[in-house]
Parts: sequence; structure tokens; C-alpha cells
Amino acid sequence: MWAPGRAGYTISSDQGGHISSETRINDRIRVPEVRLVGPNGEQVGIVRIEDALRLAQEADLDLVEVAPQARPPVAKLMDFGKFKYESAQKARESRRNQQLTVIKEQKLRPKIDQHDYETKKGHVSRFLSAGNKVKVTIMFRGREQSRPELGFRLLQKLADDVQELGYVESSPKQDGRNMIMVLAPHKNAKAKAKAAKEPVES
Repeated sequence: MWAPGRAGYTISSDQGGHISSETRINDRIRVPEVRLVGPNGEQVGIVRIEDALRLAQEADLDLVEVAPQARPPVAKLMDFGKFKYESAQKARESRRNQQLTVIKEQKLRPKIDQHDYETKKGHVSRFLSAGNKVKVTIMFRGREQSRPELGFRLLQKLADDVQELGYVESSPKQDGRNMIMVLAPHKNAKAKAKAAKEPVES
């Protein structure tokens, strides 16, 4: 049902992206004529406001002023409720994706014993399974600094052991007394982690 004068939001510029709280839609647009844009972005041309409102009503759409500073103002036919909903969904999804990209850190010694190695590997595996990147740091002390190949071999072994969960995004490199490698989860790891967290509908 077409409802003129619904409480509105503002769509700024021609792209129709940003929404604020002062827009004019439907019969709130108080100008004699508008440059009308159709629902698929097609240019209809300059029409009287009465005709634009009639077209919106016939199509069961809203007439939304998208460029109030233009002469005449530009108005577009759209389902404004659907537009607001989809914009909110995209913004929420964008924030969720940003929050999911977390870098965890795991530190190892070059002469780590097997039990400790298995424990650390378990942590790395868990981080990758959750969709997080992992910065793996080998810490050299004293004379260990003259044996960088020990750290390199250990990082290579770890990468091989977790290759089903992630891949080497940044190869091992020396950074002062440390050697650092970054592992990233495979692309489907985040989707699997998200699916595992979502409740199963009965």
C-alpha cells in the first residue's frame, strides 16, 4: 500500500547511498516539478510533481528526493522501506566482516619440546578454525640467534601441520631477535565458523 508522507530519511547525492533524517518523500516534496528517475535508474525527464506522485502511486512505490540541491530537484521512484532495510543489512554485514578479521599471536622457542609444540599447534589450529589470522613468532635468545634455520624449519613444520586450516600469508622473515610468519585461514573457514555458531532450526 502506498503511504504518502511516511516519516522519512534522506538519501544524499545521485548514488542514493547515505541516509540521514530529514528527507522529503512523496507528498512532502513541495516543488512544482522534479527531474524524475525510474526504479531501474532510467531517466524519465522533468515532470510535474503531481504526475510524479501519480506514477509512484500507480507503481506502488515511493517518490524520494535524492538531489534536493539540483534545479529542478531530482526524485527517484523506489520502494523506500526495502531500500532502508537493505542499506541497514549491508552496513551490519560490513561491520561484522571487519570484526571477524582478527590477528592472534602465538610465540614459540626454536628448541621447543614436542609436548609444548603440540599444545601451541592446537592453539594455532583453533584460531584458524575460528576464521582468525595468526602471527607466529619464534623468539631467539643468546647463541640461538646464530641458528635462524632452526626457526625457519619450525615455522615450515607448523605451516605444513595446519595446511588444511590455513595457508602462509606472509613467509618467515627475521625481525630483530625474532622470526615472524603470518598464517591466514582458508576462505571457507570463516563461513564454517559462522555456521557452527548459528543455532540450528528445529
